[in-house]
Amino acid sequence: MDRLVAGINRFVESSDKNRLPEFDGINIYDRPLVAVAAADDPMFKKLQEPEVVGPEHLLPQDFVPGAQSVISYFLPFSKEIREANRVAGLPAEEWVYGRIEGEQFNDELRRFIVTLLASEGVRAVAPLLDEKFKKFAVKSNWSERHVAFIAGLGTFGLHKSFITEKGSAGRFGSVVTDMQFPVTERRYQDIYANCSWFRDGSCGACIWRCPSGAISEQGKDKYKCRKYIREVIEPKFEPRYGCGKCQTNVPCEYQIP
Repeated sequence: MDRLVAGINRFVESSDKNRLPEFDGINIYDRPLVAVAAADDPMFKKLQEPEVVGPEHLLPQDFVPGAQSVISYFLPFSKEIREANRVAGLPAEEWVYGRIEGEQFNDELRRFIVTLLASEGVRAVAPLLDEKFKKFAVKSNWSERHVAFIAGLGTFGLHKSFITEKGSAGRFGSVVTDMQFPVTERRYQDIYANCSWFRDGSCGACIWRCPSGAISEQGKDKYKCRKYIREVIEPKFEPRYGCGKCQTNVPCEYQIP
């Protein structure tokens, strides 16, 4: 596992695709968090329940028969991208570039991990790059954030973003493999354990940070958020999009509050 993590870190730190030449070559992402879930963890089956993700959510074995491990990682956005997006109103250009070019780099990282594992003679598939992967209106049949929860990387927040020990501003990825890795300890049970709103009601900063009004004390209206991005953000930044206001200038931006 140490060799895998070291390889991932080298790739993130050295790849030119993890930089934005439009903004003086700033990094898109900092060094990631990496964790492992057992492919037979009962929680993967639980994701298929209607009140969680839904019956369309696939299992690790649907991608790799005989799967043993699911590698999950969190790529935290760099300080430059986060701080640019801390202002009110429309998202910073650095953020929308990081959102789109950043996901292109994330795909490169997925391919790198698959290739690295294949060099060890094992099977590996990045679900989001597989033909079985399907995306629907506000969900998909493989949720990177739910997988990250199972792998022990963190929990959800009131804003429905995912809060890790390096905060919530970033992107996720995963790779399924039939190689067995040590499983990361999941140090929580509640899906909102890292959010101070659900612990003691002491935050709620993401409510006033949301420019669309999609976040309230009851949670996040995903359809309202999506409508705002489609009608306001996309026309402004086309072909790029993104918002991330609820992930920046909040207590969970860089850490578990």
